[in-house]
Amino acid sequence: MPKAKGKNRRHKYSYNLNRKRLYRSARRRAAPRIACSHIRQAWDPTKSVAQNLAEMGLAGDPNKAVPIPKKKRLVRKQLVRKPYVLNEMEYEASLPEKKSNTLSRDLIDYVRYMIQNHGENYKVSTGCPRHPVA
Repeated sequence: MPKAKGKNRRHKYSYNLNRKRLYRSARRRAAPRIACSHIRQAWDPTKSVAQNLAEMGLAGDPNKAVPIPKKKRLVRKQLVRKPYVLNEMEYEASLPEKKSNTLSRDLIDYVRYMIQNHGENYKVSTGCPRHPVA
C-alpha cells in the first residue's frame, strides 16, 4: 500500500508559535468535566446545554425556572425525556449524611485498650513524667 504524498517529511519545530496560548485555548475549547455521575451518563454531546438540562428536568437559569409572575400568562410545561436523572439525584440527596465527627477506628481501639489495662488512672496511661505513679 503506498503512503500518502507529503506525509514522510521531517517535522520542524515552529518557534513563532506560543505554546502556552495554544494549550490554554485548547483547554478552553474542550468540554468541561461534569462532576455529577448521573448527569454525565445522560449527557448528549450533540445537544446544547439548555437542551440537555431541559431533557433531564433540570434548570439552567433559575430566573426562568421559577419566574416571578407579573401578570397572568400561560406557562407551558417542558417535556422531560430523562426523568431518571432527576429521580436518582433526589434519591442520593435524601440519603442520610455520614457522620464525620467520630474518632478514627485506631484511636477508639487504643483508648479501649488503655482503659482495660489501666482503668481511670490517666497518669499511667499517658506516661506523664511530672506525676509519677506512687
